[in-house]
Amino acid sequence: MKITTVLFDLDGTLLPMDQNVFVKAYFGGLAKRLAPLGYDPQKLIEGIWSGTAAMVKNDGSQLNEDAFWECFVKLFGEKAREDIPVFDAFYREDFDKVAASCGYTPAAKQVVELLKSRGIRVALATNPIFPSIATEKRMRWAGLSPEDFAHYTTYENSRHCKPNPAYYEDILRELKLTAEECLMVGNDVGEDMIAETLGMKVFLLTDCIINKKDEDISHYPHGDFAALTDYLNRLIPEKN
Repeated sequence: MKITTVLFDLDGTLLPMDQNVFVKAYFGGLAKRLAPLGYDPQKLIEGIWSGTAAMVKNDGSQLNEDAFWECFVKLFGEKAREDIPVFDAFYREDFDKVAASCGYTPAAKQVVELLKSRGIRVALATNPIFPSIATEKRMRWAGLSPEDFAHYTTYENSRHCKPNPAYYEDILRELKLTAEECLMVGNDVGEDMIAETLGMKVFLLTDCIINKKDEDISHYPHGDFAALTDYLNRLIPEKN
């Protein structure tokens, strides 16, 4: 079947990064913002990880946003809900400082523009564990914008997370697509290549590869942005 839509991961794919460096900068900034409210930095980080785990385990019965805050409030009490505006202010005012922990490649925008010039729809399939404001800022760090994408996943609009195949099924349902007309491009073997089990084509971008289980990747189309562009040119030739 002809490919009509390409899904891209963000962190480590369109936005180059060492995930450990990014997480350290992100948590450091958030802890600094919330310390005046009495949040112990270590307990705050543990709470964020617990909330993230709750989103990853989400069975679809609630939005990821609700799963996160339900977990976080259990740990820190109802007062935590009153502090949500401070979290929002962190993303508005401080989060851009975290961009220094990430890389940048013009190839990200180039490949998105290549696809759009060929009539291909592009969606952002980034793990929806962040609010939309943080997702939109990370897009911009990569040289892209929300308008570049037909759809992008955030914790406000998603009910599953990677590597749950239901996450990808939700996107297919949202965009009224079949798996066979989609290509998923990502850097995480476990979280992104799982889309293949639904019938999607996949491409593993290896610039910032994550392969936690040290899987054999030889059976996946893979390589850097140049290899991805070559693959796309074969898969989706330029219109005459």
